[in-house]
Amino acid sequence: MIKDLLPNVVKVSYKSVTRYANAYGGASANLGPTVKVWMGERNGVFVFNKEYYMRLALDLARTGMGYTSPNPCVGSVIVKNGVVIGSGAHLRAGLAHAEVSALNMAGDNAAGATLYVTLEPCNHHGKTPPCTDDIIKSKIAKVIIATLDPNPLVCGKGVKALEDAGIMVEIGLLKKEADALNQIFFHYIVSKTPFVTLKCGMSLDAKLATKNHISKWITNSNSRLDAHYYRHTHDAILVGVNTILADNPSLTYRGDLKSTKSLIRIILDTNLKTPTDANVVTDKSNPTWIVVGSNVTKEQIAKYPNAKIIQMKDKHIDLKQLMLTLGELQITSILVEGGYTILTSFLEQSLFNQIVVYIAPLLIGGKSAPGLFMGEGFATLNDALKLKYEHMQMIDDNLKLVLTKEQNAQDFDDKEEV
Repeated sequence: MIKDLLPNVVKVSYKSVTRYANAYGGASANLGPTVKVWMGERNGVFVFNKEYYMRLALDLARTGMGYTSPNPCVGSVIVKNGVVIGSGAHLRAGLAHAEVSALNMAGDNAAGATLYVTLEPCNHHGKTPPCTDDIIKSKIAKVIIATLDPNPLVCGKGVKALEDAGIMVEIGLLKKEADALNQIFFHYIVSKTPFVTLKCGMSLDAKLATKNHISKWITNSNSRLDAHYYRHTHDAILVGVNTILADNPSLTYRGDLKSTKSLIRIILDTNLKTPTDANVVTDKSNPTWIVVGSNVTKEQIAKYPNAKIIQMKDKHIDLKQLMLTLGELQITSILVEGGYTILTSFLEQSLFNQIVVYIAPLLIGGKSAPGLFMGEGFATLNDALKLKYEHMQMIDDNLKLVLTKEQNAQDFDDKEEV
């Protein structure tokens, strides 16, 4: 029997094997080093290795995206004799952590097993007790961790607690994937400022609207639906007051995913020109924060009882100072959907982590038509913003691009490992 020869073989139904294999090119496809499929009979056989189990944990962690802020997304599986006996994900801040959920599923059978987890287990008291305590009590034999937690309360301390208890610890399996999964959390923990995503729809010649400022709609309906996913995964959405004056948007999430948190609407409005009957002020569906300059009076502010007013120390809004202020208010991520003035301000100051653009096969032209990056521009190519392609996708006839600053890819490569 194959199972007698290979201890990490688990039998699953023929239907399950076929469904999985078809997703990767058919039942005869080569699935690479992680998973191999033997289809010699009606019951398929998977040969699993450590990478497979960690990928399973990463898939579990992704179910928490958009729900766990300000906490990270974490997934965990427990394996014993080649069988998954427990699995879990962190689903929302304040609820059980992934490792604890997996241990609860495994029960007493966890003794002597291997626990896979996408992020270093915590060793401190927060809204929940330390995960390391439960792992040690369960008599887990080995813990395999994808990446360390950069949180100073955790980094390395969780590993040390496990090793001091005699548990074998392995670090770094699928680290790159685990780091990417929690890029928002990692950035916020390290910098104390929000992770900033700039999002826009534009023509092939990078125009956001026509010379008459008509932009509805440059991109197709499926691209606009896809863009709403970013409202789900970010804490806040940010626009300038000109967007409010021109479109009177609601700035809410209208996708298919159920959300357990309210998307905070941030309006940059130096002189507080937002109409008191604007949707973002009157609908009360989501919190609205209006950022104003120091020249705005208390009498003006009193007209907005339904909004939180953040008043800057200067007459003008300093974006770098604003990011620090929002970080102090526990805003871990911001989706910037403003017009060209707002986008250009963030780009000129390099105050972003990623750019998401949807490009339609249109040529709008015109010197006065607003574009993605206006302003005076950079004088030399050495000064130009250097980006890295992270993702490319066709959405019907639109091209979606996700780009990051080149240095972003190295932000966490130098995290100390223990």
